[in-house]
Amino acid sequence: MTTETLDTVLTILMEESKHWHVPIVTLIKERSNDPFQILISTILSLRTKDEVTTEASRRLFEAANTPEAMVMLTESEIRKWIYPVGFYKRKAQHILEVCRILLNAYQGRVPDDLDLLLKLPGVGRKTANLVMTLGFGKPGICVDTHVHRISNRFGYVQTRHPDETEMVLRKTLPEKWWIPINDILVAFGQGLCKPVSPFCSQCKVFQYCERIGVERSR
Repeated sequence: MTTETLDTVLTILMEESKHWHVPIVTLIKERSNDPFQILISTILSLRTKDEVTTEASRRLFEAANTPEAMVMLTESEIRKWIYPVGFYKRKAQHILEVCRILLNAYQGRVPDDLDLLLKLPGVGRKTANLVMTLGFGKPGICVDTHVHRISNRFGYVQTRHPDETEMVLRKTLPEKWWIPINDILVAFGQGLCKPVSPFCSQCKVFQYCERIGVERSR
């Protein structure tokens, strides 16, 4: 797939995505537009279903929605609020560590710098890029499993890991798509372009897709 074709595909999918499920972190941005809540919600969302993340975020932020308030909670209290998100014990520890760092090093504010975000406990490139794009509106490409998988399925990239996909997209993807590509392909991946047996018969971009690795479809 060429960059020109991908531009056509993303334009079509952006229109279609209005009818699909909105990723949880995007919903949180729409509700609060707070980089701190976006950061914590993204940490919670890793390897966790959106509906579980939604409820865990709601419970946690009702108890504490700032770094100052969060450090007043114990680790066991945070565990209680966020259970049953994946790896909830480790995430509770990371959340407290992150909040202490924010208070001690950044006056309680989330840094708007990718390298500084990557130094925070529990923050990888996906989380850092989401905070940069959704929290601060700065250029970045968030590559999660859906973006990585579908970019390869399209035949636009040939990569093994999400970090590799991000680096390729940074070189080839028009900047107008940097921020929206995550929302578009996450919604597309959750709704139609499933990892196994995607709904190709219902797909509006079927004619453009090289269907790399698709062995069966619906």
